[in-house]
Amino acid sequence: MSPYPEIEPYDHGMLDVGDGNRVYWEVCGNPLGKPAVVLHGGPGSGCTPGHRRYFDPDAYRIVLLDQRGSGRSTPHASDPGTDMGVNTTRHLLADLELLRRHLRVERWLVWGASWGSVLGLRYAQTHPDRVSELVLTGLATGSQAEVDLLTRGLGRIFPEAWAAFRDGVPVAARDGDLASAYLRLLESPDAEVRFRAARAWTDWETAVAMAAPRSVARYEDAEFRAGFARTVTHYFAHGHWLGDDEVVLRDAGALSGIPGVVVQGSLDFGNLLGVPWRLLREWGDGELVLVGEAGHDAGAAGVVGALVAATDGFRGRRG
Repeated sequence: MSPYPEIEPYDHGMLDVGDGNRVYWEVCGNPLGKPAVVLHGGPGSGCTPGHRRYFDPDAYRIVLLDQRGSGRSTPHASDPGTDMGVNTTRHLLADLELLRRHLRVERWLVWGASWGSVLGLRYAQTHPDRVSELVLTGLATGSQAEVDLLTRGLGRIFPEAWAAFRDGVPVAARDGDLASAYLRLLESPDAEVRFRAARAWTDWETAVAMAAPRSVARYEDAEFRAGFARTVTHYFAHGHWLGDDEVVLRDAGALSGIPGVVVQGSLDFGNLLGVPWRLLREWGDGELVLVGEAGHDAGAAGVVGALVAATDGFRGRRG
């Protein structure tokens, strides 16, 4: 299946969520349609117009937002003066509830990719009465094992790219927590240090995310790179601010009664830890759709088709 045609928002705004932060939001599709909210990845990547196209615009009221510090939200994480202490999972969950009330949504389908799947799962676990369905891709749960795999374990599969990634931090830090080491560089007062660190981080992300290596246009934007890399490392270095390792997997039973679809590339390296199977075994109401020859990329053709099929499958459901 192909994505739906490009559409424009019929409403948008900046929501004051406190702590000096204003979160960009937009709504498109059918004002009377089934509510759905899109949770982008990263953390820190922001939403794109392509996210609107996973939904039938005649059937859905589609809500997109740029999470704190990303996209059009202010202040942006690329600004060294931005206080990242008020950018945590707890804050993002509270922002979602504030936006839901602001838009007068009772319940909504939650769509999440990569980090967005972590946030979506935790939101559903803590606010199950507000979630009608879940559609997730590039599944992650925010565990330390996943961070270790992404920052060190995949070095055995991509040795050349990982050597460049490891060598991007000081020698004394190369055998330690690479996310924390990069975070220190990305918060350096020296702009050139921040620039080099952001480039090295996004080069590594590109190397491991795609089934077939390709350039990512947004990574060519220096401001995007800086904000994205700073936000990802901020979350990686602090256990995704979940408070307890593997809490998302342990609380999977709280999703019981919420139907969902997980669209997963068969070559997504998160599969090496068995995360999709562990989650779905405890969830009980989720379906796994494996897409052959696709990696950790919501834009891969087969993944797009499966995601559209999933939202089409829920568009007439009352929940």
